[in-house]
Amino acid sequence: MNKKSPLRITVAQLNFCVGDIAGNTKKIITAIEEARDKLNSDIVVFPELAVSDYPPGDLLLRADFQKQVHDAIITIKHKTTGITVILGHIYPTKGKIYNAASVIRNKKIVKRYYKQCLPNTGVFNEKRYFSNDVSKPCVFKEKNVNVGLIICEDIWHPMPSKQSAQAGAEIIVCINASPFDIHKLERRKNMIRARIQKNKIPILYTHRVSGQDDLIFDGGSMAMNVKKEIVAQAEFFAEQLWPVDVSTTKPIAFIPQPVPPLPSEEEFVYRALVLSVRDYVAKNNFPGVLIGLSGGIDSALTLAVAVDAIGSDRVHGVLMPSQYTSELSLKLAKEQAKTLNVKISTISIEPTVAAFTKSLATEFAGLPADQTEENIQARCRGVILMALSNKTGKLVLITGNKSEMAVGYATLYGDMAGGYAPLKDVYKTMVYKLAAYRNAIAPVIPTEVITRAPSAELAPNQKDQDSLPPYDVLDEILKLYIEHDNSLSDLVAAGFNKKTAQRVIDMVTRNEYKRRQAPPGPRVTPRAFARERMYPITSKFKTT
Repeated sequence: MNKKSPLRITVAQLNFCVGDIAGNTKKIITAIEEARDKLNSDIVVFPELAVSDYPPGDLLLRADFQKQVHDAIITIKHKTTGITVILGHIYPTKGKIYNAASVIRNKKIVKRYYKQCLPNTGVFNEKRYFSNDVSKPCVFKEKNVNVGLIICEDIWHPMPSKQSAQAGAEIIVCINASPFDIHKLERRKNMIRARIQKNKIPILYTHRVSGQDDLIFDGGSMAMNVKKEIVAQAEFFAEQLWPVDVSTTKPIAFIPQPVPPLPSEEEFVYRALVLSVRDYVAKNNFPGVLIGLSGGIDSALTLAVAVDAIGSDRVHGVLMPSQYTSELSLKLAKEQAKTLNVKISTISIEPTVAAFTKSLATEFAGLPADQTEENIQARCRGVILMALSNKTGKLVLITGNKSEMAVGYATLYGDMAGGYAPLKDVYKTMVYKLAAYRNAIAPVIPTEVITRAPSAELAPNQKDQDSLPPYDVLDEILKLYIEHDNSLSDLVAAGFNKKTAQRVIDMVTRNEYKRRQAPPGPRVTPRAFARERMYPITSKFKTT
């Protein structure tokens, strides 16, 4: 007896754009045709809210946006001959909006499922937009296999998977738009294992890949068998039409594929930054980027990320030396720009600083020099970069990292002036690890940039640690205080000096107003300075 032919499910792990309904629709139709005609697929699966992309925010409240999505679904529906399509989309009806998925076959919607569990913490705000009336399970038959369908957050709660199992599902397909952070993959795998442990049904976890403002979607769609093993996995940070075959003999199981090795933490973060910069530049139609180069580690890493994201021909480095800029800094910045084949310009800030100093001389008469004069230098650089941005249309990438943003070691309207902040959620200690990772691929950051003591070079012989604790100490305090809500007494119990811990907490607290005015940047930790940590600017709260 011949074995039954397997059920082929192709995962459309694609990069869509929020609001580009026409472009997304075209991409969806192309994928349907390729999955059917070239990959001989029985089912093609698209991510959560594929038609509009995710998260659309308050666009969801617009009637014209809703109509465009409705019209797009009709267009897509007429392209589904000979294949079953699982399509994520919004579904407005009777004054409510649902986060939905439709099963479409031969130009007809045969099933529709509403997402039941709406996340409303961290980066999510779904209860603002969507209704979650208790949904019936969605199970449909394809090639004699009962396929259950759930959406993203549903996998994190027991009931939706249980409902599918009780309705006869033999495999579960979960479509997702799950934002990346460095710990997310392990949490995803544990959640899938928990559902399989309970229901004894294999799960296909499908994902998208894209950068969307501060969010990153990392791909890595996976198939997990009833032994809770990953038996097939798509690439991370790459678009892919990824076929997964399912044995149609009982019990139903995924046919194993070679599973690619898991990237290191540094590779995950670096590739996430590259994707975020590439998509932010492309989706917002910038012709290129501008980066202020200092010869320091942050601008060096930002330059490497930018070149890997959009190519050296679209990256313009700008050296803006002052009287405090060392010859070594200029040498190292020029060396890296040459290695990466990046155009550089040198514009001294001395005439600009002198003009400001002269204009303010009367007001500053009799007052000692202090941080004000340092900030003037940084703000002169910001003005120069923004002028070049206005003239060329290129996007300014600021180079500040999370450690600096946390404690205010950055000048508002100076080195914080720009349009996107690739390192905004990257601690300084991770900056060094990422530089080493990138150099392991090919040496593009001069070794001395990594080994020299960091300095803003805004005053004679200045070093970062004149003003801050050592970065290995600072970053550990910041992680515990920001990401884990540790109190001062918790930090002391963890072994940190009380005076140092209190000083760091005070710096974080008083610089909230600065962070509110910082440009967006990619989220790579579980709690970034954006959607997830919304502290008041004015507050008298003191941790103890």
